[in-house]
Amino acid sequence: AMQDPERGLSLTIARVVQRLQGSSLHSQLERQARVSLHKPEIKLESLKEDIKDFLKTSGWEKKLQNAVYSELNVFPWPCHPAAPPEHIKEPLAYMRKAQGSWEKRILKSLNSMCTELNIPLAQKRPANEQKELLNKWNEMGTDEPDLSLFRPVYAPKDFLEVLMNLRNPNYENGEQPSFRNHLGLIQVPLKVKDIPELKEDFSELGLNIGQLGIDDSAQVPPEFFENEHVRVGQKVLAEQDSAAAQQYVRQGCPTALRADLWALILNISNQPEDILYYEQLKSNVIQHNLLVDSLIYKDVKLTASNDDYYFVFEDYLYQVLLCFSRDTSVLEHFTYSSATPPKSYIQGKLGMEEYAVFYPPNVNYNSFILSVAPLCFLYHEPSKLYQIFREMYVRFFFRLHSISSHPSGIVSLCLLFETLLQTHLPQLFYHLREIGAQPLRISFKWMVRAFSGYLATDQLLLLWDRILGYNSLEILAVLAAAVFAFRAVNLMEVTSLAAAEAVLADLSTLKVMPLLQIFLFATVT
Repeated sequence: AMQDPERGLSLTIARVVQRLQGSSLHSQLERQARVSLHKPEIKLESLKEDIKDFLKTSGWEKKLQNAVYSELNVFPWPCHPAAPPEHIKEPLAYMRKAQGSWEKRILKSLNSMCTELNIPLAQKRPANEQKELLNKWNEMGTDEPDLSLFRPVYAPKDFLEVLMNLRNPNYENGEQPSFRNHLGLIQVPLKVKDIPELKEDFSELGLNIGQLGIDDSAQVPPEFFENEHVRVGQKVLAEQDSAAAQQYVRQGCPTALRADLWALILNISNQPEDILYYEQLKSNVIQHNLLVDSLIYKDVKLTASNDDYYFVFEDYLYQVLLCFSRDTSVLEHFTYSSATPPKSYIQGKLGMEEYAVFYPPNVNYNSFILSVAPLCFLYHEPSKLYQIFREMYVRFFFRLHSISSHPSGIVSLCLLFETLLQTHLPQLFYHLREIGAQPLRISFKWMVRAFSGYLATDQLLLLWDRILGYNSLEILAVLAAAVFAFRAVNLMEVTSLAAAEAVLADLSTLKVMPLLQIFLFATVT
């Protein structure tokens, strides 16, 4: 339970200070303060105030604000000081347990693949192989290794099965009075929002507010709104304020400003040390061969070859994902994720910690690929593309692959989706359930991949604007329900799961914002 707010605030401040203390921003601020001592406007008698003023006028204070804001966005509010660390990861014991056994299953699948194919999880590449990889780093897509023996570690439907089997052990066979009438596939009692609460949370998507992504708003002529919105966006960028940028993108990002606005919200500035860090990851890829490299390769090949959109970014996808699989800084996020990173060891060095290679907690690279690919439209410089993806992953996407009770976690999203349908489209919900086409069986893959690979790219970016703007993934469940509402007439006529899937097979012509608006603000509640 949360203690009194002041105690919570002081804990939060202490943690943010501790997190920023070792950062490069901290050393830059110290350097700037030292430099300022030589400036004539800094007086000894008012030293502290003068240095503060200098940091303000020279823009460093803004950078510090953005760093603090970024920390507050990523890390959860502190628990009670006496709470054990696993409670920060996930307060519900049965969720922690389920996530643990899911991870074991993935690791077991990886290990059995190693044994079958007689390949180690990790090994050093011979020098000639290192050289070859370095030479073709920017055109890895031209390679055609035989990967027929490698199989995906799991498919979305395997993960859905696990979520369907989750139960809260405190309730014997559906005794919870409020939950007994939930007829969806998810059978755990988490609190999810209803439409009035969602309307309040997403108030900027209202019918009388200008939006990018809506062509025919009755209130505001779109081109008038757009010109004004671009002007405001340029101002937000000039101010370099993350919080203002986050508020701004709730109404959508103008295409020309999106890359810079997203980077500002995520507090990514691509400093020399960031570029250096990326280069270190790259050299780690060059030196060591991991089993997951082959899985990444296979998934990228499959995804890129099935999708003309992403085919052009094939080389970027390899670079980002291979580096991501080596990135131990991603491990920080396991302090607030229900997941725990599996370890493996470079062959021949068993048990020596420094040789331990942390395996990425999620080997479902197919979903990763789909979350990197849209970013390739915005960022063309590999180290920046990499940092943006990593930040999107630790803020948002990891929640779609781990079992937790968080409101943006995949379990809550599934439950929110089912509850919205059952409450607002009961006839459709019962009809689909009767014919064996439980709606979640269809929408699960959309949500797990944040709709990437399903919507047209311009629409996907408008949707992701709102994920960043609201710092929440709940909008994925709302959109999934809105798609069913939009196709309800056709869905009422189908008589099988296959037919229902056919009605919803192609989402590439959908316009995201009108669907969301109609569902949230025009549905009678």
